Amino acid sequence: MDILLTIKALANETRFNILEWLKHPDENFAPQEHLTETCNFEGGICVGAISEKTGLAQSVVSGYLVKLQKAGLLESRRAGQWTYYRRNEEGIERFIEQLKKEL
Repeated sequence: MDILLTIKALANETRFNILEWLKHPDENFAPQEHLTETCNFEGGICVGAISEKTGLAQSVVSGYLVKLQKAGLLESRRAGQWTYYRRNEEGIERFIEQLKKEL
């Protein structure tokens, strides 16, 4: 894990908010009707719903989500025409542990 890449990803307020919102997806987003039972991606939220909550264009939000995913903070799954994102709790924990060691 590149700790600086992760810190840079978190330095943007909207990206930070997205990560916070995804901590409690049921409280922050409407039910994800397109996420089927067979997809098995509990807590996943589609890009469109995240975009709507941020008030930003879907293309901007998609870029933000990819950046958070590359930093190891999110994971994604495609289901039909929708892409869903959720927190990568193991990646977040690794980042916190690495941060503790280095600082």
